[in-house]
Amino acid sequence: MPNEVIYLDHAAATPVDKRVLEAMLPYYSEQFYNPSSPYAPAIAVRNDYEHAKAVIAQSIGAKADELIMTAGATESINLAFGGVSGHIVTCSIEHHAVLQAAKRREHTIVEVDERGSVSVASIADAITPKTELVSIALANNELGTIQQLRTIADVIRQERERRLSVGEVTPIYLHSDASQGVGQLDVQVARLGVDMLTVNAGKVYGPKQVALLWAARSVPISAAIVGGGQERGLRSGTENVAGVIGFAKAVELAVKHRKGEADRLDALRNSLQRQLLKAFPEAIVSGNQKRRLPGHLHISFDGIDAERLVFRLESRGVLVATGSACAANKGTRSHVLTAIGLADSVADGSLRLTLGKLSTEENTHAAAAIIIEEITQEYARMGKIS
Repeated sequence: MPNEVIYLDHAAATPVDKRVLEAMLPYYSEQFYNPSSPYAPAIAVRNDYEHAKAVIAQSIGAKADELIMTAGATESINLAFGGVSGHIVTCSIEHHAVLQAAKRREHTIVEVDERGSVSVASIADAITPKTELVSIALANNELGTIQQLRTIADVIRQERERRLSVGEVTPIYLHSDASQGVGQLDVQVARLGVDMLTVNAGKVYGPKQVALLWAARSVPISAAIVGGGQERGLRSGTENVAGVIGFAKAVELAVKHRKGEADRLDALRNSLQRQLLKAFPEAIVSGNQKRRLPGHLHISFDGIDAERLVFRLESRGVLVATGSACAANKGTRSHVLTAIGLADSVADGSLRLTLGKLSTEENTHAAAAIIIEEITQEYARMGKIS
């Protein structure tokens, strides 16, 4: 592989920002104390931990005591679903963590359109008197499509009011996995109208295996991990102080630079898309192009073996994905692409190109040229003219 790598897979993982790492390091060394210990140095660490939670909470318009810190978004999602015993509604392009959690209960999976947008009406139709939870991601991790979460929240509110008016006692809540939204969108829990929200530090240039579940005080949460009673007794285990400190620094930086960075990524993504479509006009761009994350480009080249292409691009120093890291690791076709109705030959020729802090105008342009060269060679090898 060439010495200089062009990274176009920010949706899978982001590098820890140097400023985030600097904030974390003291809590691995001189400030190593257990925040549950009674002496002064440990109490100081406890205060730092609680302050970090307050910073994170403020970034989403919440309060620190409403956050439950977890070891990654998957745990957060499982915690959100753990307090539910009734019917669940979700959609066909959700992350596997959501889909697998939903399948443990009575559930309905709502289909999406060819852009990856879920119909608000279809969500409303799927809700039954037994429905306790609706879970829809703020933005899809493969397509970048942003869902109409506020409008879905209005449907939930109307159903809640209907139940109260007729004396039905079954509660109903709205959860959203915002792992791919925070950092690129202004995410405020009140504005979204959600009852629970999952946020992942590893997607915003913070440490991996650090995430949270925000839950409104009215939402019942069942502890998935019991023990010492940390996180209000809902997630026991010694607090990951360094991780949460890093999470706080990451969201602080994200909020500060969000607008400028989103505009920059939008321009880079659009330029990359134009270059690829100019070379291959028949290529298919998936996702809702009017409502998608600024750093996302999902593009398909009919007949190309994308898995082979990924290795070819890696040999030239360009790192891309065919879809979510989970699906790619299992070598399976993306359930998201199946859900939006892509033909197999198109889905199998799909690349997910996601830009971020490591993306510049120069290296994005260089990546486009290399991708074009490799696809051209692949078509030639197959005896096809693009």
